Amino acid sequence: MTKYKKLAMSLIFDALGYVSFIFPLFDIVWAPLAGYLMTKLYKGKTGKIAGAIVFIEEAMPFLDIIPTFTLMWLYSYVFKTEKKIIEV
Repeated sequence: MTKYKKLAMSLIFDALGYVSFIFPLFDIVWAPLAGYLMTKLYKGKTGKIAGAIVFIEEAMPFLDIIPTFTLMWLYSYVFKTEKKIIEV
């Protein structure tokens, strides 16, 4: 999956998180689903950590305003630097 498809999906998933402002019981379904989706969208240890964070964030009242999926995309593709090995 390209990084821009991940960005689009992240924006959609964050928007779905805002539904709980209208229907508060939506968080009962969305919190575990968001955690699962985060681990599938972003692989490895960082994806698992982000999955736990998004689960807690979506389950807690009034923390839904944090765009966790988009922040994870920014971390993965903008802020995270990969160490490159230079062979001589």
